[in-house]
Amino acid sequence: MPAPKTQDLPPNGGYQKIKFVRVPAKTLFSGFQIIGAYVGITSFAAYIYYLTYKQIQREEIEMRSCKLALMPMLIAERDREFLKQVRRNRDEESKLMKNVPGWVTGTWYGEPIYKTKPKDYFDEGTWDDLCVHSNYRTSAIRQNFHLWN
Repeated sequence: MPAPKTQDLPPNGGYQKIKFVRVPAKTLFSGFQIIGAYVGITSFAAYIYYLTYKQIQREEIEMRSCKLALMPMLIAERDREFLKQVRRNRDEESKLMKNVPGWVTGTWYGEPIYKTKPKDYFDEGTWDDLCVHSNYRTSAIRQNFHLWN
């Protein structure tokens, strides 16, 4: 014969009470203590900065002087490299177009590009004109290099 079915009942005396009362976090510092600590730490940092301010200013003046001294040389080197690249581009154009009849380097089939400008006029062109004979990846990296500084 099968065992009689028994119902699941609460234990004798009932279940334990459910604890739902809010337990607040332990406060380590009061608001005035936190503000006082902030003022104290900020005052100490300002004092340390004041002690090193003159040294910082001397270093800034030295860096500014170095930049001012080196800038003309760096600009001259940049311009020199620019002219060398323009020369390389002209040589490359001459080499590429040597078999094309009627082609004169620096013109469009013998006609000057700038008809209203004097013969000794130099047009710098765009970045793409300067990097016309390099691959795209190299020119894109060089074009956007200033964004990384």
